[in-house]
Amino acid sequence: MTTQTHLIHSRRFLPMFVTQLLNAFNDNLFKNAMVLFVVYEVYKSEQAEGQFSAVASAVFILPFFVLSAVAGQLADMRDKARIIRIVKAAEIGIMTIGAAGLLLAWQGAMVASVAIPLMLLALLGMGVHSTFFGPIKYAILPQHLHPDEVLAGTGLVEAGTYIAILAGTILAGWIPVQWAAAGVVITAVIGYFTSCQVPDAPPHHEPEPLDFHLIRASIALVRNTSHDRRVFLAIMAISFFWTIGTVLFVQFPPLAKNVLTASKEVASLFLVIFSIGVALGSISVNALLKGTVSARYSPGSVLAMGLFVVAFFLVCRAWVPHPDGLHDVSHFLAQPLAIPLLACLLGIAVAGGMFVVPLYAFLTTFVDKSQTSRTIAANNIVNSFAMVIGSLIATGLSIAGVPIVHQLLLSAVMCLYSAYLARALVKAERSGAPSTVLLD
Repeated sequence: MTTQTHLIHSRRFLPMFVTQLLNAFNDNLFKNAMVLFVVYEVYKSEQAEGQFSAVASAVFILPFFVLSAVAGQLADMRDKARIIRIVKAAEIGIMTIGAAGLLLAWQGAMVASVAIPLMLLALLGMGVHSTFFGPIKYAILPQHLHPDEVLAGTGLVEAGTYIAILAGTILAGWIPVQWAAAGVVITAVIGYFTSCQVPDAPPHHEPEPLDFHLIRASIALVRNTSHDRRVFLAIMAISFFWTIGTVLFVQFPPLAKNVLTASKEVASLFLVIFSIGVALGSISVNALLKGTVSARYSPGSVLAMGLFVVAFFLVCRAWVPHPDGLHDVSHFLAQPLAIPLLACLLGIAVAGGMFVVPLYAFLTTFVDKSQTSRTIAANNIVNSFAMVIGSLIATGLSIAGVPIVHQLLLSAVMCLYSAYLARALVKAERSGAPSTVLLD
């Protein structure tokens, strides 16, 4: 805790930390304001709502798959702080487009023909923005922090990210959509000014030519990064985690509306509980590991996550729909199964946070500092491919008429495979060359 308090007051960490918070906040304020408005105000069927939620997730994820190789090369070969300032400046223009789409949708003007395409275009732009920002937010930590601060810094970034997601999600569910339109632009402007305070982070070696052949660069990056079995297993385990998270987030709004007969504020509450849980899990696993980067708690954590998903499914199956419209938050919480439902959701998220944080710390500390951005970029490529596949599966299940509540079981099955990968990583960690870095 002393190390974490020290980091919060340090210029080596604070400007980057705040910039990342604002980035996560803005992503979620815009995306959730858009999805909740469209699901609750535009479409009137579970099938259409599930499809739109999945498409929105896929649109945001796609740039990670296509552009991560270039983003990783750029981050390792150029000053990371300068790249941060460029992408944060671009965010102002992207959010201006998104705000225009939100305002048109609010006014009911050209919703299907102009407003929704503008919002999806902005979401795609934010995906591109996050693709270039993503490799830096973890890779810059070993460059600015001391070795005994990296795990604490990673935990703070992860926990802070989910607190920001929490704040953006709350606002998206509770404020009018026109206020959200103003908020995303204002936040983008503030984020640019905080990014200007991030200390310089020059590359560790002379810049090399960038490979702009996206497919070749992506394949080469993943192959070169994954030659070590431990790195490969960590990337695969993280990828399945985010696939599970993507499927769950796709399901939450239509599940809340059609299965639990709950308002958009309740759908927002689900996302809030999920964000709080991941933040708690991020901090808890740092305390358990006591500064040691290791995956030893990951297999048990993701198995627990799968059990909580099954419990969540069973509670949803037992839920009695409200016959006279949608529950608001107070009426929802008064239902007999509301607390067990939220407890299951919190359990999913806490276990998920405990699973994934050590794996990110493993990636950023095990590889050479000159390769960290490309390692994170390779991780993003595999992650995004898995998440797009997850979104497509969720879309296909919705088109096939599979009820949203039954789609939860897909997440539980993926937890089993994630546990298998995490267990394989722990075995490789113990039997191979030292991959557990002692940070105390």
